Amino acid sequence: MEEVKDTYKTIDVPSEETLFKDRNSKFFGYAFSVFSEEDIKEALDGLKKKHHSARHFCYAWQLGTETTRFRANDDGEPSNSAGMPIYGQIQAFEVTNILIVSVRYFGGTKLGVGGLINAYRTSAQYALEASEIIEKTIDIQYKLTFDYDMMNKVQRIIKERNLNIIAQKLEMNCEYTISVRKKEAQTIFEIFENLFKVEVKKVE
Repeated sequence: MEEVKDTYKTIDVPSEETLFKDRNSKFFGYAFSVFSEEDIKEALDGLKKKHHSARHFCYAWQLGTETTRFRANDDGEPSNSAGMPIYGQIQAFEVTNILIVSVRYFGGTKLGVGGLINAYRTSAQYALEASEIIEKTIDIQYKLTFDYDMMNKVQRIIKERNLNIIAQKLEMNCEYTISVRKKEAQTIFEIFENLFKVEVKKVE
């Protein structure tokens, strides 16, 4: 049986601002932790306010852990000279749920496509090197529904297996939402499924 990969690399906090210069052009690099296109838009809007006289806001992002989506944007630079070199660094550092932006101030001298590719790649590399990259686990969530008389049994399994309760609702019956590491998910599911009077459902 192949090992289930249930970890991924990402960042939790935005990177420090970095700066790469080439022939008077300045490239300010940033890395942000993002979980949705809304987060991405917010980060870009913030940078546009901060650098209101900059010409180009080139970026790449990747979202997701098991199935990923990405986008690379050249923002007016020659095709594939900015967004893709930035995305290449996201791949090289193997990170996800991340947005890398390189803000360019034109210095009066054209760099050519090769020069731009190098500049945006280096700018993205600097931003990632300035970030604290951490490893997180891919977790699956289950909803448990049970009567109060099962509370002790359920609690015992949660404690023995080191599971996290991320939400609970105690009304006519008990409802727990628990978080389980992906590689242990099937085992945990079966334990609860075999428990009399406990209903277990995967949260999509």
